[in-house]
Amino acid sequence: MRRRRLAPVALAVLLTGCGIPTDDGPRSVRPPGGPLRSSAPAEATVPAGRAVETLCLVRDNRIVPVVRRVDRPPSIADQLRHLLAGPSGAERDSDLTSALPGAVNAAGATVTGTQALVAVDQPAHDGGRSDEVLAFGQIVCTLTSRADVTTVAFLRDGRALGVPRADGSLSSRPLTRGDYAPLITER
Repeated sequence: MRRRRLAPVALAVLLTGCGIPTDDGPRSVRPPGGPLRSSAPAEATVPAGRAVETLCLVRDNRIVPVVRRVDRPPSIADQLRHLLAGPSGAERDSDLTSALPGAVNAAGATVTGTQALVAVDQPAHDGGRSDEVLAFGQIVCTLTSRADVTTVAFLRDGRALGVPRADGSLSSRPLTRGDYAPLITER
């Protein structure tokens, strides 16, 4: 019986005596020297905007959707322009690039119903890029990330343009994200 009374007392002594002394009042703490690093992901340090936009960039020959915070929902023209501008500095630091420069000269985009129509200019002869599949995939992935777009068609001089899909076939029909699914990866 005596053991049962001592057990709670012994437990209380063990729990309160954890070896960390207490102070009588608050004390100031000096931060460690040197640069402080955050373990938070890079996205957490980006200023928050009121809206999001998805841009599909490239890493290791794969299409990677990247979410950016923006002040207002972008128009389709804004979103295409942001994609054509390429990755931000922080995105480049994460090894993200773009296959668009030199591969596809997208001149603009409009939406008809739920289809984005992207005007493509004639490529420069010395573009030097052979990754058109990734470039067209970036555009399709980016524009179909919008709630108002389900397909993307490409036009040159007002006529349907055959563009490469992930399987290497050419299509002049409207394309979906599914046409490039084998190339799309999440971060």
